[in-house]
Amino acid sequence: MSKTVAITGAGAGVGRAIVRAFAERGCNVGLLSRDASRLAAVAGEVEARGARACIAPTDVADPEAVEAAAEKIEQELGPIDIWVNDAMVTIFAPVHEIKPEEFKRQTEVTYLGTVYGTMAALRRMRQRGKGAIVQVGSALSYRGIPLQAAYCGAKFAIRGFTDSLRCEIKHEKLPIHISMVQLPAMNTPQFDWAMTRMPQKAQPVPPIFQPEVAAEAVVFAAFNKRREIWLGGSSWQVILANKIAPSLLDYYLADKGYSSQMRNEPTPPNPPSNLFEPVPGHQAAHGSFDSLAASETMTLWFTEHRDALLAGGAALLGAAWLCLGQGRRRS
Repeated sequence: MSKTVAITGAGAGVGRAIVRAFAERGCNVGLLSRDASRLAAVAGEVEARGARACIAPTDVADPEAVEAAAEKIEQELGPIDIWVNDAMVTIFAPVHEIKPEEFKRQTEVTYLGTVYGTMAALRRMRQRGKGAIVQVGSALSYRGIPLQAAYCGAKFAIRGFTDSLRCEIKHEKLPIHISMVQLPAMNTPQFDWAMTRMPQKAQPVPPIFQPEVAAEAVVFAAFNKRREIWLGGSSWQVILANKIAPSLLDYYLADKGYSSQMRNEPTPPNPPSNLFEPVPGHQAAHGSFDSLAASETMTLWFTEHRDALLAGGAALLGAAWLCLGQGRRRS
């Protein structure tokens, strides 16, 4: 029996890659994003893979719209088994150059959009006693960087919200799994349409990965009971470095954090911004950095094969201990 999956931010970037990954596994997909025409194109990709799609144009900052989208998806595709919160916006600017209404909007979409999506999923999954929720996070949910304070704050908030909710789910002994996938820098269109007040165009901080890598991790998290996935060696480095030496990281990012996020291209006058309204036109899963982006990471392979690797390691240790014991007895 095929699963029904609801995905926010489904129109482009990582969200669009996630849609394809689930459709390729025979899942029917509910598509939530603001641009109806873009969702129509994504629905065509789902149907080309032999699955069904439900288009639900939604601004995730509106809780009533999110609830209505969930209801529509269940009416057309059946009960939602998996909910993926991916919708986000970001702002490239120092804090003192961000207007209060811009900070508010960024938080409403990225943080509260995740909260509203989770609540809509839980209303249905609690009644049925099953389901999975995946939050698409970032290594920046552990370590804030300059020029993206609004985004980092929202991702930190998502992680705190998810940790609290996970405890409540366990307290009630509900068979609902909630996971968070912490992403590295991704090659998505966000760097061409994010609001910016910087003199040069924005870019992801290398190393950069293709959105299909993130999609594979999200699908794995949805079907396997993993609390959290740190995707990419760079995510591991950033998260662990912040735990070990946060002050040193402050100085490093103060020195390198600006230039690493900017291309050697000037920002055009009146650049497009998707903060308040979607940017019109076709937008794909990939952004402008195909030549720099990796299509795989060993950390995902280790994550997918963790149980087998642990079992093999335990067997090797057991064999080594047995050999050591036999050697001592001979002595």
